[in-house]
Amino acid sequence: MNLTIQPGRQVMVLGRPASQGRWLLIPLGMVILLCLGSVYSWSLFRTPLEQELGIGATESLLPFTVVLVFYAALMPVTGFYLPRLGTRLTTVIGGVIVGLGYILSSFATQVAGLVVAYGIIGGTGIGIVYGVPILVVSRWFPDKKGLAVGLTIIGFGLSPLITAPLANQLIEAYTVRPTLRLLGIAMMVIITALSFTMKLPPKHWQPTNSVASPTVAAAPNQPTTIFKSRSFYGLWICYVIGTLVGLSAIGISSSVGEELIGIQPALAASSLSLFAVFNGVSRPLFGWLSDRFKPHYVAIFSYTISFVACVLMMQARSGQIGTYLLAFCLFWFCLGGWLAMAPTITLRLFAPDHYAQNYGIVFTAYGVGALIGTLVTGRTRDLFGSYNHVFVPLALLTILGMVVAGTLLPAATRLSRQRPPAPNAGSGPPGWGPGPGRIRTPRRGGGCRRG
Repeated sequence: MNLTIQPGRQVMVLGRPASQGRWLLIPLGMVILLCLGSVYSWSLFRTPLEQELGIGATESLLPFTVVLVFYAALMPVTGFYLPRLGTRLTTVIGGVIVGLGYILSSFATQVAGLVVAYGIIGGTGIGIVYGVPILVVSRWFPDKKGLAVGLTIIGFGLSPLITAPLANQLIEAYTVRPTLRLLGIAMMVIITALSFTMKLPPKHWQPTNSVASPTVAAAPNQPTTIFKSRSFYGLWICYVIGTLVGLSAIGISSSVGEELIGIQPALAASSLSLFAVFNGVSRPLFGWLSDRFKPHYVAIFSYTISFVACVLMMQARSGQIGTYLLAFCLFWFCLGGWLAMAPTITLRLFAPDHYAQNYGIVFTAYGVGALIGTLVTGRTRDLFGSYNHVFVPLALLTILGMVVAGTLLPAATRLSRQRPPAPNAGSGPPGWGPGPGRIRTPRRGGGCRRG
């Protein structure tokens, strides 16, 4: 990456001053996450694989379930090794592994092979890469963390907008196995090429005329100490519920449209693009909201929207395409929101210099939600013969989420305000000033004052 310190200590990013060049890192990170987000298009592969392998809904959901679990499980592991390996090498390793997972899955002849190749290997690669663009932009944007992270992870949410129609056309032209192979090669090449742009800012760098957020909480200095924080458990449980509801819906989006509503496969594939728009748009929106409002207000807002979507689908019948589209747009919207809320709230409540480790631990909630959600939806469909029954427990979970958010997250916010960071604390990340949420501003004559 063209990142240099010129005479006068001016930092350059991609040939531009850092205050301008740092904005280029957002679309580059978006492209990396767009490749990884192709995992959300798994529902397009399910139907042809069910017919080819002679399997049911539960079996065809296993690779999707496992890829999400391993994706989440590798996040905390990567968080601890990322400082040693560096952001660029980590991205290369993960890109090669995720591409290899797709390629190997194209040769699988049984569900077990798909679980190992697509689920374990592919999920491992995604888990290794996913946190890197988020970490990079959060360090380059200490003054706009929520907005920058939300914009970057649009790529993961909008991925089906591009990969779903592309995969559908490739499946029609070449069948499902060559499609998996082609996608794997493409992801391997793109992620490896873009890995060289993923670099953290120099030590002691901060944006010109930046204003620190006043909402950053005092936080433990070691990532393991978050287990002693009540706010961690509140955030973790809320994240489990939010991802469980969202991923349960995403995994059956096309299947519900075809079986319950009676739409054609081509329309079901096109609808994924619409859903992806809502999934992507919600990320900067919820990142912005998380920067400005208490965490429990934003969480309850998300759960309320999911509850409305569940009620709509409980009443949906064949031919009600509008109801189906509205409900699943809301499901995808809320899942995208949680993938922006969780990292932003993590930065807000815990030490930002240990963000990679801390968010890796918090992100295990995503894997738990994926494991429970996808297994329950597939088993419910097989037992009752209809997807209508899936949305009753999901609605109850959204109510539970509102209760948890209302009881645990507010306490975390009050605690952060009662214990402001010490004026001379040095726990902020390199280049972020003397403590969390504080910056050092040059004074006339070369001195410094506290900001």
